[in-house]
Amino acid sequence: MMRISLVFAACILIFGFIDVAQAQVTVSGTVVSADSNEPIANVTVVVAGTLIGTVTDSEGAYSIDLRSAQDVLVFSYVGYRTQRHLVEAGVTTLDVALEPDVVTLEEISVVSDELRTFASNVVSAPMISQQPALANLASIVDNLPGVSVQEGDSYGMEDWSSNIVMRGFQVTINEAQIGTTVDGIPNGSSDYWSGSKASRFMDISTLGTVEVSQGTADISSTSLEALGGTLNYTTDDPAAERIYKVSATFGERSARRVSMRIDTGPIFGNRALAWIAAASQQSTDWIEGSAENEREHLAAKVTTRAGALDLVGYVSYDRIRENNYQRLYSESDFDVNPNWDRLIGTWAGIPYLNQFYRQGWETRRGNTLVYVQGELTAGMGISVDMGAYYHANRGRGDWLPPYIVDITDDNGGPESELVSGSHVEGGSQLGVIRFVDSDGRMTDPVPGCTSSFIFNYYGGGGPEVDPACHPGASAVQSFRHSHYGKDRAGANLDANWFTNIGSANSSLRVGVWFEESSRHLGRDWHRVIDPTIGYAFEEVAYWHQYEWDFPQTAIRWYADETIYVGSFTARAGVRQYLVELSRVDDFGVDSLLTVNTDSDLLFSGGITWDSPLEGLSAFAGFSQNYKAISALSLEVPGRSLEGLAPESASNIDIGLQYTGNRVALSGTLYSTDFENRVIFLGPQTAAGPNYLIPGGGAYFNAGGLSARGLEGSVTVQLPNQISAYTAFSVSDSEYIGSGDPAVDANQGIEPGTDVTGVPSRLWVVSLDRAGPLGAGVSAKYTARRRVSLTADWYADSYWMVDGYIRLSGATLGDMFRTTEFSLVGNNLFDVAYLSSITENAAWLGAPRSISLTATVTF
Repeated sequence: MMRISLVFAACILIFGFIDVAQAQVTVSGTVVSADSNEPIANVTVVVAGTLIGTVTDSEGAYSIDLRSAQDVLVFSYVGYRTQRHLVEAGVTTLDVALEPDVVTLEEISVVSDELRTFASNVVSAPMISQQPALANLASIVDNLPGVSVQEGDSYGMEDWSSNIVMRGFQVTINEAQIGTTVDGIPNGSSDYWSGSKASRFMDISTLGTVEVSQGTADISSTSLEALGGTLNYTTDDPAAERIYKVSATFGERSARRVSMRIDTGPIFGNRALAWIAAASQQSTDWIEGSAENEREHLAAKVTTRAGALDLVGYVSYDRIRENNYQRLYSESDFDVNPNWDRLIGTWAGIPYLNQFYRQGWETRRGNTLVYVQGELTAGMGISVDMGAYYHANRGRGDWLPPYIVDITDDNGGPESELVSGSHVEGGSQLGVIRFVDSDGRMTDPVPGCTSSFIFNYYGGGGPEVDPACHPGASAVQSFRHSHYGKDRAGANLDANWFTNIGSANSSLRVGVWFEESSRHLGRDWHRVIDPTIGYAFEEVAYWHQYEWDFPQTAIRWYADETIYVGSFTARAGVRQYLVELSRVDDFGVDSLLTVNTDSDLLFSGGITWDSPLEGLSAFAGFSQNYKAISALSLEVPGRSLEGLAPESASNIDIGLQYTGNRVALSGTLYSTDFENRVIFLGPQTAAGPNYLIPGGGAYFNAGGLSARGLEGSVTVQLPNQISAYTAFSVSDSEYIGSGDPAVDANQGIEPGTDVTGVPSRLWVVSLDRAGPLGAGVSAKYTARRRVSLTADWYADSYWMVDGYIRLSGATLGDMFRTTEFSLVGNNLFDVAYLSSITENAAWLGAPRSISLTATVTF
């Protein structure tokens, strides 16, 4: 907290001395809503073609210095149509009435300004308001059609239990089938082990919006995981005038957050705009309040223009410490107690119980991202986008195994693993040590001892773990650290040429993206000094189990042609990913392993028709999507990867969109086929002789899923700044068999069964009111979902109701621009439910949570 406070103070000192050049003409006035005549606060007012600007106050009033008469003022605000006004000579007062824009207000559209021939949605302002300031960024896309975000924590501060589902594809702890980008830059994987979800790169205070491409990924996407679509999180642009914003949040579960953002206004001689932001937050778990979750975030962004070149620079650092929740593995566990995940908050002093100590299930992450992007208008219809970035990730995951791993054969003597300072690199496990005598020799349980020692998560551990069966012996325990890291550097170059071909218009896009990365993975085991007291551990690891690097080179190129003829727009494109992945054993035990994970040529295309009815259009699109072979497949030595191909999926979208003065609606039919899922078969499987690979088994492409469905949304702008929104999806997602019953049985899959974790129905209803006194409520229905492939276990359907009340516009004095108070409640009816689902298990859903945020702008 002190570090963040110092950052805030430094920001104020630095930017407090930035002077804005004085202009020659002053114009003032008020901005109101055309339908209600109420003043609108925070409207952006900019002198066209410059970085000179301001925002309206709580009464809608503004005052701005112009360079000269005949300047053009641009008035813009989310939810209203942008207006441009020429300020004629002698005019010093200009009042403006902004017209509401339904589609911009809700930002729910299927086809945006850039051609889309597939379903694409953008989060709206109410969706952000319905989530607390402490929320994970992914939670704000939950109300979009066809999207389901599940989290085990009240505020999404714990990645282990966070899932995203979209059209049968998922992001889970081990799987990433939906691509994620940050301002168009790939995040480096969204699975838990990579630790690089969107919230690690930006904060809610600097979020612009989230663009969600369901099913069909954009051809220019740089993600290597976009089987089922992409989520592009964009950062907010700097404001046109100097603004200081401070925010504080307090909520249940000891939740606290403080953030500050400083927009500099024009700097460097009115040639650039910038902001710098910092946030610090913390909370505990909702089960018994023993977790210590902490996050610190610092970021800055600058935009400038040099001739025909627009430049953007961004840097962010994020650090998080999170204690995990654990899954339930049976329906009966949920029925017995839906409010306990079987982890404990008090140190038990017995290794078999200590392993469930929540603070021992901990993850630490650090992410740094730096990028520079430029857009060059070269003339003759040619524009070029370019960028370069660097991302560094460091992390550690902890657990408390209830034993010491026996690595060295001590021939019945004292166990060398217990000697302080002992250290072994590599090697194989000989067994486990649970109890030792006074000389440090491993002991066995007393013959005939019957243990009644039971913990109802794993059940009875038997006499081997029961201290009563080891009289006079001392228990031993490990603290296991898994170390994660990734370094990525990449660049992209995209060019667009717009020209005329007879009576038609043509837009040709070509682009290339290159990235070099290296993922690091290691694991070491430390001896707990005295497991009866706590988990203080020896700094020197008694066993450094492995240390690997996974270097990867990725290239993606594409070409995309769009033709505009009358009311029709057609496009066709092709892309390809060229990816090479290797594994390097730093101990030199396993040989170098290299896997080619190039894609085939991936084709996409579509057509859009603007009907004679203004605002109504239809579209159809097709795309082949791709996911590179993951480094997870190379982690276990001895597994064959011969002949393994990267995963791919085919997607088809057909839809309609209508945009009227007060109504916007969209509907999409989709079909997805994914038939080459990467699976693993062990050497002793009954699947047949072709799969009895010597050593550790083999990976194969077999099976997959098919998804068919309908998605839709309707937005209606009502009087008095009230908007109504509903979104629905009907989905049929099923597993495809491999064609070999033995292989399917090995995977626990029965062809035609529902895909785990995917609801067949989603329905959202939301009502929101904008203005100084704003409020909103949303209700979302999630249908039953299959949990287990090996048992007939389905999570029950449920309704989730969220709501908020927001008071804004009031001032606390002359030095303050605006204040805002927001009260947010999630799961208002305190529904008990199962949230994230993966690997035949499910996490508990968080109960009701209430938070209050106060924001002051000056």
